[in-house]
Amino acid sequence: MATSMAAAIAASMPATQAAPTPAQPTYEAIPPSMSKVIDIEAEIPVMTIQLDALVVSKIVKHSSDVQPSPALGLLIGIDLDGTLEISNSFPLPNTNDDEDKSGKALARYQAAMLRSLKEVQADDAVVGFYQSNSLGAFFKQSLLDMQAVHQEKLRHGGIVIVHDVAQASRGNSSFRAFKLTKSFLHAYKFKKFNTQSLIEHGLTFSSIFEEIPLRIRTNPLLAAFINTLSTPSSSPPSKFPSSPSAALPPSFSPLDLSSASFTHNLTQVLDGLDDYKTEEGNLAYLARQIAREKARADAHVQKRREENALRTSQGLAPLPEDDVSRLFKIPSEPSRLESMLLLGQIDGYSKSLADGASVGLVKMFAANASSGI
Repeated sequence: MATSMAAAIAASMPATQAAPTPAQPTYEAIPPSMSKVIDIEAEIPVMTIQLDALVVSKIVKHSSDVQPSPALGLLIGIDLDGTLEISNSFPLPNTNDDEDKSGKALARYQAAMLRSLKEVQADDAVVGFYQSNSLGAFFKQSLLDMQAVHQEKLRHGGIVIVHDVAQASRGNSSFRAFKLTKSFLHAYKFKKFNTQSLIEHGLTFSSIFEEIPLRIRTNPLLAAFINTLSTPSSSPPSKFPSSPSAALPPSFSPLDLSSASFTHNLTQVLDGLDDYKTEEGNLAYLARQIAREKARADAHVQKRREENALRTSQGLAPLPEDDVSRLFKIPSEPSRLESMLLLGQIDGYSKSLADGASVGLVKMFAANASSGI
């Protein structure tokens, strides 16, 4: 009876269906137009830098907050078909501890920030860093060292964006993108910046960096907001306070004829020339020391050869001649990298002075014409 009941229940249940066979995935060939965009091996060189307007505002704010100290931060983005799109950035804190502790603190801070960006599904790929400067003088050893480290670890070698705070105070947004040249990287790898190495690699202060064209992409929402700020409101006056979207007040700072900035710029040029003269004096002193030691070593070798010739004629064993390096410590030729960096700073100060002086000259002519003098 129980057997017949189980058989009846089993007969009333639907037949078990076989599990469907999973469909095999199909792979389509990458279209030719997209094969250039999907650059896994980083074979397409970066030809243009696209900087988001949000990143511009962050860099400007960070630079103004930490003045007169230089602002330093990392850039986040992705390269796409020869264009490096920078969509975000975050500042690095200024540490005053010793180098070992500060380096570890910066590494932990950077890892925490990238982890937070990844958790909110934002771009988290570091493509370079930014640094602020004043009056166009960005040739510094710290910038070279940091860029050289990024050159080995980041995709496409990474880039550095330089923001001139002095130009921003004059109402000009100065952003320039650079990367190290191959010739400088080869010389930096072997730490050789003597005269012969500079001649072989063709290095001057102008061939250390390669500038990349940069353009700023403005968000349509941000452009619309700026348009509301710059356009006078046509609404009738009311008893309520004015809204934050009121028109921006006029600014007459571009007409300022003060020469304080020119004086500071000229002082920087003179200080740079003094530093360069001091560095060249040190190099000349070291060169004289090297020449003096080489002359002493050559005189010792010549004297030993004469003694050996005399001993040979007398049937005696000659004395060894390979103890010159032990007796005379001839120093190696000093590095000329510092002098090149000083020349780059002088060039930046001079160009900034020339630009400011040309604008000031136009203002002076306009002021004279308006006053009737």
